[in-house]
Amino acid sequence: MSIQNGTLGEGSLKGIVVYDSYFGNTKKVAETIVEQIKAEGHEAELRSMREDYPSPPQGDFMFVGSPNRFGGVTGRTKRFVKHLDLATWKGKPMAVFTTVASPPKGEVTEKQNQSHEKWALRAAPKLRDLAKARGLSTVDTVLSVGVKDQRGPLVDDGLEKTKQFAHDFLQALKK
Repeated sequence: MSIQNGTLGEGSLKGIVVYDSYFGNTKKVAETIVEQIKAEGHEAELRSMREDYPSPPQGDFMFVGSPNRFGGVTGRTKRFVKHLDLATWKGKPMAVFTTVASPPKGEVTEKQNQSHEKWALRAAPKLRDLAKARGLSTVDTVLSVGVKDQRGPLVDDGLEKTKQFAHDFLQALKK
């Protein structure tokens, strides 16, 4: 994972983790990212897109997350990224994450694999590309955490995968 536009260097930084969630799975991923940011000595603020805040988010870097909804992210998430203050966030590192349905189990056909890729695995890259199109400094690597069944819970290694993603992002800030 590489962070474009230079680095933030050493010292304590403030990360903003913004998410939308329907069944609580994306919230769990967001909370895990916050825990990892704090474990590595930085400040972190968790924000739900479903709540109103007295001021816009202010920080050194941001994670934006959404559940997968029919092959994309939620409307709230799209609106959040489209209305994010460029004067504040342009040039600051951003990463995106989604929660997605797990792939079909057992023997699967090529058509089932293609369907899963179309409907589950394209949401995070679409969100990343939306942010990049707005001129935001979004990293290329995205996080997609699997969800068992339709409503969860997360797959067994989902939170470990999340911690590693956040750690890798934070390490790239130092380079």
